[in-house]
Amino acid sequence: MVEIESVRINKKEDEQVVIGHAGFIKTAEDLYEAMVTSVPGIKFGIAFSEASGSCLIRSEGNDDVLIRSAEDNSKRVGAGHSFVIIFKSAFPINIMNQLKQVNEVARIFCATANPVEVLVARTEGGRAIIGVVDGLPPNGVEGKGDKEKRHKFLRDIGYKK
Repeated sequence: MVEIESVRINKKEDEQVVIGHAGFIKTAEDLYEAMVTSVPGIKFGIAFSEASGSCLIRSEGNDDVLIRSAEDNSKRVGAGHSFVIIFKSAFPINIMNQLKQVNEVARIFCATANPVEVLVARTEGGRAIIGVVDGLPPNGVEGKGDKEKRHKFLRDIGYKK
């Protein structure tokens, strides 16, 4: 028997979240190193759920409030070998390559500022993330004005020349 549950990620509007799957006791420390070297001044908290041995939530970070938030979200998701990173003062685009280079990282489910729900399957053997709901559904296809607005925005924030 499989039960599916939706777990809403609790975060503030100015915070970003990365949710992924990785596995080894040093994962939290390796994710810490990837984060702290990615963007000067980034503030973050990491929680990694072990799936064997002590089965503890291992946490790291450089901001106590964000560490507690990552731990709380990780505890509510409750899936082994999953990790939650809550951060601010950067965008997901600034950290994704560093996170994907961490040897233990097997999958990134999402990296976003949007509201997120984690779809969790529960069996007799435990819990697993089967996917995420990231943001809202589309309202249509962009038109010429929408495209111009997107191009301007990317230049205004410095991501395009």
